[in-house]
Amino acid sequence: MKLSGKRVLVTGACGFIGSHLVERLLEEGSEVRAFVCYNSFNSWGWLDRIPSEALKSVEVVNGDIRDPHGVRKAIEGSETVFHLAALIGIPYSYRSTESYLDTNIKGTLNVLQAARDLSIERVVVTSTSEVYGTARYAPIDENHPRQAQSPYAATKIAADSLAESFVRSFGQDVLIARPFNTYGPRQSARAIIPTIITQLLSGKRELKLGALHPTRDFVYVKDTVEGFVRIAKSGAKPGTDINIATGQEISVRALAETIAGITGRGAEIVRDDDRVRASGSEVERLCGSVERLKGLTGWAPVRSLSEGLRETVEWFSVRENLNGYKHGIYNI
Repeated sequence: MKLSGKRVLVTGACGFIGSHLVERLLEEGSEVRAFVCYNSFNSWGWLDRIPSEALKSVEVVNGDIRDPHGVRKAIEGSETVFHLAALIGIPYSYRSTESYLDTNIKGTLNVLQAARDLSIERVVVTSTSEVYGTARYAPIDENHPRQAQSPYAATKIAADSLAESFVRSFGQDVLIARPFNTYGPRQSARAIIPTIITQLLSGKRELKLGALHPTRDFVYVKDTVEGFVRIAKSGAKPGTDINIATGQEISVRALAETIAGITGRGAEIVRDDDRVRASGSEVERLCGSVERLKGLTGWAPVRSLSEGLRETVEWFSVRENLNGYKHGIYNI
């Protein structure tokens, strides 16, 4: 399937991964429509930070993924849809669970239903490695059991199941992209890598973190969006779920030490109990298999963690970027 010259909609285009995907689709030669969450400031989120010349080529549509009528209007005229809009913070899902149900489950239903009614050629739904929970075996392939260890994970499992049901019930062409822990420029402050970098660069003497032993499989954002594009262009059978991973893992403590070395800033690593998940909710280990992605596309993530971290630290080192983060508080 080609994306060049195609009319493509990206939901959640104002976010971290979404804004990078918009840029990648423009490089691909797609006609991009960006669906962003309406707000009274008329902010387009991270889209406001991409080069103005590129943004001129993007049709920006304001709306709310929870509104089926607005979603349908945004999808009209598209040929391919990348659905990224979601609430993703795990700690906040403990506090505001119903909003996750409305956004992640109903929002996905709105996209699938509109795409079905409008005969959209292909929908790529965004999943998350959190649907697997703590690894029962590693690397985690797509057959691994689903384990909802947070309300966020539960809503993403439900959204994935909805997507699969539309394939089986209506023959809809839907693929599920499942990125592991994406990081890079523009990531929100609630994520672990921005948490570490912003504390170090702001000169904190103590580096406050949650649990230090869990491991994660980190994928640089440009590799993640390349994975999305490759998946959309692939000949994968509708209903296929596909990991975007590196097959490598690192503990939170080792990650913090690595970033400290890159920044040249020393700080005592301190466990902050406010940042620790309940024991049953903490995902202890994530390390993904990339074999299905390689088999379907002939491609796998290429950036090493050290290379990606250096690019990320460089971006955060720009004062304008660092000052956009509230690094003195715990961001949930």
